[in-house]
Amino acid sequence: MGERRDGERTMSDLLEKELTLSYLREKYEAGALSPQEVMAAVVERSIADADMNIWITPPSMDAIQPYLDRLSSLAIADAPLWGIPFAIKDNIDLAGVPTTAACAEFAFTPEEHAGVVERLIAAGAIPVGKTNLDQFATGLVGARSPYGDAHNALRPELISGGSSSGSAVSVARGQVVFSLGTDTAGSGRVPAALNRLVGYKPSLGAWPTLGVVPACASLDCVTVFAHSLADALVVDSVARGVHAEDPWSRHVVRKPAGLPSKICLPSGELGFYGPFAAEYRAAWLRAVEQVREAGRREGIQIVEVDIEVFGQAAAILYEGPWVAERWADIGPFIEANPGVAYPVTETILRSGAAAEYDAASVFVAMHKLQALKLEARKLLQDAVLVMPTCGGTWTREQVLADPISTNRDMGRYTNHCNLLDLCAVAVPAVDAAPETPFGITLFAVAEEEGLICGAAELFVGEIIPATTPSLPAPTTLVAVCGLHMRGYPLEKQMQGCGARFIREDESAAKYSLVKLPTSPAKPGMIKQQQGGAAILLEIWEMPLAAFGGFAAAIPAPLGIGKVELRDGTEVPGFVCEAYAAAGAEDITALRGWRNVVPQK
Repeated sequence: MGERRDGERTMSDLLEKELTLSYLREKYEAGALSPQEVMAAVVERSIADADMNIWITPPSMDAIQPYLDRLSSLAIADAPLWGIPFAIKDNIDLAGVPTTAACAEFAFTPEEHAGVVERLIAAGAIPVGKTNLDQFATGLVGARSPYGDAHNALRPELISGGSSSGSAVSVARGQVVFSLGTDTAGSGRVPAALNRLVGYKPSLGAWPTLGVVPACASLDCVTVFAHSLADALVVDSVARGVHAEDPWSRHVVRKPAGLPSKICLPSGELGFYGPFAAEYRAAWLRAVEQVREAGRREGIQIVEVDIEVFGQAAAILYEGPWVAERWADIGPFIEANPGVAYPVTETILRSGAAAEYDAASVFVAMHKLQALKLEARKLLQDAVLVMPTCGGTWTREQVLADPISTNRDMGRYTNHCNLLDLCAVAVPAVDAAPETPFGITLFAVAEEEGLICGAAELFVGEIIPATTPSLPAPTTLVAVCGLHMRGYPLEKQMQGCGARFIREDESAAKYSLVKLPTSPAKPGMIKQQQGGAAILLEIWEMPLAAFGGFAAAIPAPLGIGKVELRDGTEVPGFVCEAYAAAGAEDITALRGWRNVVPQK
């Protein structure tokens, strides 16, 4: 880019400093901005902040353009994230772009998007680049990357928090509306607190982790950073749901936002650390008073609880055999490439190979953890726990001089969360010092995500718009008869759109079936005025947010129409234009594609 002349305005100057979903959608709908202009501003802002070490693969118009082109096939009314720029932590796959996990020697280029990325793109979101992180997602400080330590968005001399460092800073610096992080021990919450953002960590398995480089696969979550809880929950409504190819995903419904019957606060004095320890303690006490006042106003019981159970769970994570799970995934690469990893990262990873972490120690820890889970569930029945997200912060120089103990401190109030199967949301509170953010985290058991949303809304004074889905997103049934069925090559498109298999079925006896001369060959169902046969089908359920883009991408002569089933009901499904029968093989007698091309 050339130098700016005095008084000259760039595209970046035309946008708000903080990008939000509601702001961009309003501009798009009014025709005041186009996605092309917004992405140009994103690139400008990333270049201006290049020395902050936010990106590993930075935004470029060449890489973004195919996603912009796709918007022409999506109606903004049908795509909740239409034209919304987002960033992806570089341990999450984006097809065609290297996944490095902040280690160039480890890098590979995936052919497919991660499960959650596929869903967001189907809803119209625009991936703009891959962000910096603590190498292999090992750290909470944001200073363990050979690509440089990401700077804090407000005070560059301070740490950004990690491991999802670049993801948080990209949002805080107005380069994207939201970003994806991951969270095993707090990486989706600590950077939120240090950069004055909301960090939403769904329940374990609620979002698919397919296509994520594992830290501890049994504990890993994909998370979202945004400026508001409302924006985070729109992303959640698109990303949530079981993925058929993800063994860790599970069905967790986010209930509507509601208030808990009690709010739990830690009893006794909490520990604070770092150069702003006194300021953080004062900020926590202010937040406690705000929570108490909100509770009194709404008639919510405020109770002080012993948080020892959470401390014991936290100790299991990095002082117990769970470090061996991380070694099981990354260890073979480290063993084959000694000295390649960031020095402190390799030291920490190798701790998982210690002889003390044998099979017996794993089961001892599992049994202890199960008892702690039961205790936590009893404590948090219809309740929300409020804790500081961080007990302090550090300068980047302090962390580089003492990388182990400073990082340990950052996880003091976060490490317990996933081990105890809790959901969490980190929200900003009053700053600890000028341009030095402070935040709190609200925790609840996995099935009660509505409680943390309602309590967070109460604390920050944010009213979640009624249009933000709190229940599962609306869906439609889709009848498929060919390559989109289970076991065939395009099943992954169904899964990427968040669709799930419902049942096998068959059409009314009114259709012919042809084998189209395409590569690969595809079936075409054509409804007949007279005669025809019952064609074997699969019925899937797909989120409406993804359905428009899915249908728009189907090539002629195929399309989506109403398919009549054997019971007389009609559902959207694959149909074929009649003209295609002239050059196609009639396979009606075989009644289904599986009888033509067997499942591989």
